[in-house]
Amino acid sequence: MRLAFEKLLGPGINHRPDEPPAKRSRSKLRIKVVFTSVEHTLLALKRAAAVAHDLNASITLIVPQIVPYPLPLSSPPVLLEFNERRFRVIANESTVDTTVRIYLCRDRTDMLNSVLEPHSVVVLGIREGWWPNSDKRLARVLRRAGHEVISPAA
Repeated sequence: MRLAFEKLLGPGINHRPDEPPAKRSRSKLRIKVVFTSVEHTLLALKRAAAVAHDLNASITLIVPQIVPYPLPLSSPPVLLEFNERRFRVIANESTVDTTVRIYLCRDRTDMLNSVLEPHSVVVLGIREGWWPNSDKRLARVLRRAGHEVISPAA
């Protein structure tokens, strides 16, 4: 298993590093897992690992870290070192190559719209229940944007 960390500022502040076009065309499928909560993300990572094994893919764990407006975007309220340790433990649960990308942003949806490639495969841990919640709304927004959203329960 390969575990890599990247800390990136939100859209418009620091662009995420892209691979050269030649390398991108040869690269294998990357399944995106969006962090929602520890419990649901662990389930999503297990589901993504099962899909990744079948498709010979790798996993990118996308972690939106919301920074409130009174603070500068480069100064999150939670230390990045703390989150790195926390997500290292979470990513180690995966049995396939996993890259963790922590994005400092103001809005989770805007950040995801800017960093996800068109028609991405996204595994999203969604809280179940009758009432709409932020996870279900995020899944709906991502589907409307053209992404394939998979839930661990599916």
